[in-house]
Amino acid sequence: MQAFGATRFTNGATATANRLRLAEGPLELNWRHCGTTSDFLGEFFAACAGDPGSNRNEIRHSIGYLVNELLENALKFRALGDIAIETTLEGNRFEMRVTNVIEVEVAEKFQAVLTELTTGDPGQLLIEKIERNAAEPDGGGSGLGLLTLMNDYGAQLGWKFIEGASAGLMRLETYASLSLS
Repeated sequence: MQAFGATRFTNGATATANRLRLAEGPLELNWRHCGTTSDFLGEFFAACAGDPGSNRNEIRHSIGYLVNELLENALKFRALGDIAIETTLEGNRFEMRVTNVIEVEVAEKFQAVLTELTTGDPGQLLIEKIERNAAEPDGGGSGLGLLTLMNDYGAQLGWKFIEGASAGLMRLETYASLSLS
């Protein structure tokens, strides 16, 4: 197993929780599922937010953006199979884990990107990625959404790559936590 970033949940057993599985099947997983799922989870957890002074629209948007970004990455880079989504909210802390299977070659490329993302300053890396995208529209975009989550939303992100899913495949667990205050 190889890990990058923050890969532990801190919300407890009393947290409001939700577990979803986007199943590979006759309807085939696609981008529409990301938007629908992120909208649902944003609405669900905004309604569950306990602080009456909280801005529910901001909570809905922040959770929706986080969920959508991580689901799009899971869908984009996965090998065939289901995507599992576990989410919790306790107090003002939202946590999420997305689990899917990816090819070993894809995992190795992603780990190189994560080494840069988890060791550098997110704000500086975001500026560099935006500038690189402007100069080379087809290159350098990898990690832009993750950097936006880290820099603009203060999200803590983490990844675990677990071998043994089957030959040539690995299980990827993506973790995220977000303070909603």
